[in-house]
Amino acid sequence: MPFERGQIGMSIETTAEKIRTMQIRGAGLIARQAALALKEFALVVPASSIEEFNSRMAEAGEMLLHTRPTAVSLGNAVRMVVRHKESDLGVARAAVAKNADEFVESSLQAVGRIGEIGSRRVQSGDCILTHCNSSAALSVIEKAHLEGKGIHVIATESRPRYQGHLTIKRLDDLGIDAQMIVDSAVRTVMNEVDLVVVGADVITASGSLVNKIGTSQIALSAHEARTPFMVAAETYKFSPETLAGAPVVIEERGPEEVYPAYRELRSVRIRNPAFDVTPHHYIDVICTEVGAIPPEMSYLIIKERLGWQLSDSL
Repeated sequence: MPFERGQIGMSIETTAEKIRTMQIRGAGLIARQAALALKEFALVVPASSIEEFNSRMAEAGEMLLHTRPTAVSLGNAVRMVVRHKESDLGVARAAVAKNADEFVESSLQAVGRIGEIGSRRVQSGDCILTHCNSSAALSVIEKAHLEGKGIHVIATESRPRYQGHLTIKRLDDLGIDAQMIVDSAVRTVMNEVDLVVVGADVITASGSLVNKIGTSQIALSAHEARTPFMVAAETYKFSPETLAGAPVVIEERGPEEVYPAYRELRSVRIRNPAFDVTPHHYIDVICTEVGAIPPEMSYLIIKERLGWQLSDSL
């Protein structure tokens, strides 16, 4: 889904429901919309004291955080927006609004910068495989296309929510030569692929990737075929909590997404994990807005870019 500068944030409740039901999806867009909703909430929420204001903001943040437990971008966005040190109520409202605006602007700029950095690793005539619907990964592809590199793209359907349909529509709008395949065809086409480019929902301190289900299988196929595997990720998708050893919660979504008639089943249970974990040794490079790094350097991004304060609770 495209994001427009200046878009008015929805109410906290509406935003939370749209994120939960994936009407708003994509780690970056989720984070930006959450920031806008918090901004709007901060400006209008009734509060008679700074303590009450902070309490209400914390409640709003928790509501958003519970919608998609795996998306570290959402948690980092909430913490960045609500954090302030003001004692005056009016000044605090303005500070939160400013935090939200700055987060949205830096997020948008990060995607463009990642495209510039990542496209340098794309060679003329490359066939690129991508999975799901990542604005950062698409930025790399779009930049390479605009540079006249004559690329070809293979995009997966990305079941069960078919986010690949959004990717293919974007590639078609850009006039990029592309194909769409079912997820299980990845190994069949991998020998045609020169570079895999995917986005990220979480980068851990060890450099492992948590992303759309199916990513780890693509990485394994790429490793077997000796095809480079690139992750395109904004720095706010790195997880400070994992620096202290906290595990990443893998979201399990409803069975109806996989098998609509699941209630008719008596003995079969439908599982629907939304994400999987790709070990860092299957990743060749992570392209961020501050540069391209090997996955083993992820902890430096967390320590030097994000800082200790992001691991604090609300």
